[in-house]
Amino acid sequence: MTISYDREVDALYIRLLPGQHQCRVVRLTEDIALDFGAGEQLVGIEVLGAKRLFSDPDHPSVALQDLLVAPASG
Repeated sequence: MTISYDREVDALYIRLLPGQHQCRVVRLTEDIALDFGAGEQLVGIEVLGAKRLFSDPDHPSVALQDLLVAPASG
């Protein structure tokens, strides 16, 4: 999973699946869109106007909780 934030356009994107996918976009609201790939797998979530979600918009942070760490391959 990758979470990115573009300050210029104030958009947050949560990529759930790696790689390139041809997606069907489903808008939940004007500000939230879901990207579905093959087999209706959820590929990503886009949030526009995202700075309102941060307590400190100049220094956005993300807290990850209860995640299992996968062993490094190699």
